[in-house]
Amino acid sequence: MSRNTQGVPVNPAVTVTSHALWQIRVVRELPRYLLAAVAIAGLAASARFAIAPPRGPQVVAAQHEPPPRDPGAEGFATLFARRYLSWNASNPESSGGALEPFGGPGIEAGGGITPPAVGEEHVEWAEIVQERNEGGGQHVFTVAVQTDTAGLLYLTVNVARAASGELQLVSYPALVGAPSAGPARSPARLVEVADKGLATVIERGLRNYLGDVPGDLAADLASGARVSPPTQALSLESIERLDWSSDRSSVLAVVRAQDRRGVRYTLAYELEVIRAQGRWEIAAVEMDPGA
Repeated sequence: MSRNTQGVPVNPAVTVTSHALWQIRVVRELPRYLLAAVAIAGLAASARFAIAPPRGPQVVAAQHEPPPRDPGAEGFATLFARRYLSWNASNPESSGGALEPFGGPGIEAGGGITPPAVGEEHVEWAEIVQERNEGGGQHVFTVAVQTDTAGLLYLTVNVARAASGELQLVSYPALVGAPSAGPARSPARLVEVADKGLATVIERGLRNYLGDVPGDLAADLASGARVSPPTQALSLESIERLDWSSDRSSVLAVVRAQDRRGVRYTLAYELEVIRAQGRWEIAAVEMDPGA
């Protein structure tokens, strides 16, 4: 019991406040409700990320397409290679003069080649077999050159196209080895043609195609088919293999044939075939003459 300042005993006052039962329950259960809500929100977020994860900025891989060909630069490199490897010791001025248009700052007028005291060399053919693009209009061509004395040579020729459009040598050429090559690839595992009717059509069609007998060939061609027989007629000796292509739209035929001189060839042809009105027809042979 407490006392006031005069020492008189004072009973402490007690205040009773009434609250609704639902309010008491809410206050008491509120922490649990908040905890449950946080847990549910976390589960919902996890499910959303699993079903539809957020996507950052889409990065599209650049399509590295090969640069367009430059036929002029190819011809320039081939012409230089032909002239560079053609010389005559008894007339050195002729080879030097042929190379003079290719000279310039840093490259001698004669291209840097000095023929020996005797002999000569002629180019039988030259062909580009490899190209490396250096960017900015610059190409390094590897030219295969068949000569009559040194045999087959490989020459790299560095060519650039100036802003004005002119073609120029960038450096002296280089004698190099042949581009890398390996043995012939093993044929894929294909399904052999078992349809005797189709095999008969293929053999007859190839015989008339190789022999350049368009009237007989037309009987086995589909409507609208266009074919271009070889420039020299061949006689079909045998069919070695007939296999379906992987998509079953064409037949791959390996044959043996002979030309009028008696030269024998093993050749491979792809024939597109279709079935129309219960019979097989040939829609194309190896290549599209109109492409």
